[in-house]
Amino acid sequence: MSISCELCFHHCQLKEGQTGLCRARANRGGRIVPLNYGKLTALALDPIEKKPLRRFHPGSMVLSVGSFGCNLCCPFCQNAQIAAAGVEILTRDCPSEALVRQALRLRGQGNIGVAYTYNEPLVGYEYVRDCAALVHQAGMCNVLVTNGTIEEGPWRALLPLIDAVNIDLKGFTEGWYRTLGGDLETVKRSITLAVEHCHVEVTTLIVPGENDSEEEMRALSGWLSSVSPEIPLHVSRFFPRHHMTNRPPTPMETVYRLAHVARERLSYVYTGNC
Repeated sequence: MSISCELCFHHCQLKEGQTGLCRARANRGGRIVPLNYGKLTALALDPIEKKPLRRFHPGSMVLSVGSFGCNLCCPFCQNAQIAAAGVEILTRDCPSEALVRQALRLRGQGNIGVAYTYNEPLVGYEYVRDCAALVHQAGMCNVLVTNGTIEEGPWRALLPLIDAVNIDLKGFTEGWYRTLGGDLETVKRSITLAVEHCHVEVTTLIVPGENDSEEEMRALSGWLSSVSPEIPLHVSRFFPRHHMTNRPPTPMETVYRLAHVARERLSYVYTGNC
């Protein structure tokens, strides 16, 4: 007897003992459980601008945590060693209460809260939810860095606990999203809903020959401005990574040109990794 994981649009049908394509959620005893709950692969105090967030508590620090797993399959993933990993990866146990205690200890170093990042944090939805509730109780902020590939119900339930989010909008064609194992409309819905609840910034990685046309950037920034022209957009530069090492880095002039196009409709456009 199989059951369906309802966290994202993949709706993986899992028999007892099977793990979903995200490598982080499995059928155990007839229910879907997060295999990565409280299991961290990364823990660091980072500048908030590294998330990247440019217009949320600038100059502050945030305790950044990552686990393993992702529900997309981007061939250029810069964190593939954890995003494409499963339970076999080396982790450290960190209960939600311990994470919040660590966040509080770092307040003296400028820490404003916890950022869920590095891999795709939403495949560990339950841990993010539980930690975020405790972080708010402690009077600190929750930051989420995500691909936005989550179903509407769990997304709406989580958003009241989130203070700021950076969502990857990886392009603006269904074809490119299908290549990455994702769904454009799902991400657009996640952005639209997030704007109603918290501070939102968006990142688009420019991959040469894939999503680097002015027409696509004009469509992407036009749609984003229809949600709100005040949403900051980070236009980011591709570097050869993971399964996509046969292409050169995005030319800097391409990043600057597309940022200029985005500024036709958006108030805040930043270039990254240049």
